Amino acid sequence: MDAEVLIDDKNVMVMKLLHYFIIEKNYNPIILQGVENEIWLENLDEDYKVVRIVSGYIHNDEQFNFDIFKTKRIMKKIKKKTLSLSMNSLSIFLDLGDNVSYDLDSIHHVSCIKVNSEDDFKKSDLIKKFFPDLTRKLKYNEEGVALFAKITSDINEHNKKDAKKINAVFKSDFPMITYMLIAINVVLYVIPILFGNYDSLINNFAVWGDAIRSGEYYRLVTGIFLHGNLLHLLFNCYALFVIGSQIENFFGKVKYLIIYLFSGIVGALFSILFSSYASIGASGAIFGLMGSLVYFGYHYRVYLGNVIKSQIIPLILLNLVIGFLSSGIDNFAHIGGLIGGSLISIGLGVKDKSSGFEKMNGWIITGIFLVFLIYMAFVFKMA
Repeated sequence: MDAEVLIDDKNVMVMKLLHYFIIEKNYNPIILQGVENEIWLENLDEDYKVVRIVSGYIHNDEQFNFDIFKTKRIMKKIKKKTLSLSMNSLSIFLDLGDNVSYDLDSIHHVSCIKVNSEDDFKKSDLIKKFFPDLTRKLKYNEEGVALFAKITSDINEHNKKDAKKINAVFKSDFPMITYMLIAINVVLYVIPILFGNYDSLINNFAVWGDAIRSGEYYRLVTGIFLHGNLLHLLFNCYALFVIGSQIENFFGKVKYLIIYLFSGIVGALFSILFSSYASIGASGAIFGLMGSLVYFGYHYRVYLGNVIKSQIIPLILLNLVIGFLSSGIDNFAHIGGLIGGSLISIGLGVKDKSSGFEKMNGWIITGIFLVFLIYMAFVFKMA
């Protein structure tokens, strides 16, 4: 009985399609409750982010219309979960009755094709455009049980490799750079306090526009390591420990340090451009790390979509609102750091996710933004 199931043409087609979309196109299965006789796959980097392989028999327009309605509802949930602005799906029907007369082209981002045999893929303009190698990849030397064994083995091996990559990304590592930054912040607060020259340190190294424009450019960096009081220091160090250790783990130590320093410098430039007061604190750099976390979470939104949407973004907005409503908080540094951290993260890229084209555009935009900001802060402001 099992052998009869294995050599069924429909099951063979399902297995071949799974092998193609998982192995060749790096789609991942989507686990859905209550869905029968269909397999959902997702790859957020493809034009068709969701592919459905539907093996259940649909014999009339009424069943087909319900299937499209159900697909749209599920797609809305996936779109919301993955923070996707738009999402196209492709439904491959392997057992669509001749009585179905609905247009099988594209119905509000839901494209459909009817397949009775492998030759039907050659007739589809959609397949030729978006998956041109599909028909070639469906050819195998193996048949029957040997074919199923090969496909199952390939998919299992592919899943193991993917699992290793994900574990490597989310595996906790010792946050050496984070501890180093926290230590610098603490030392630069405690030591001057003990020797009674903290006010002098603030006067000589805080972010202050007039002094920076007169040539004391080092203040753009030194100011982000100074803090006004113990509560200010503790709050920023705690935020740095929580967020920084994650970014250090996700991006690596070198990229993390670049993001932190660049965010802090951009925050300082925003401060001297929009504020006439001296500014100190690591919060601009920390906001940059939050922007970086949002960018990373977007690439891994299948895993972090709900966290980014329900925790990180509300935290950013809440802190910005508090900054605008409270006195003594340099919210311009926060905004600048947030923008700077987001842009430099695009240029640096997320391992195994960001394309070379995306990173190149990130560097170009970051460079243009930085040049414009320097011009506004130094040339335009002094004119």
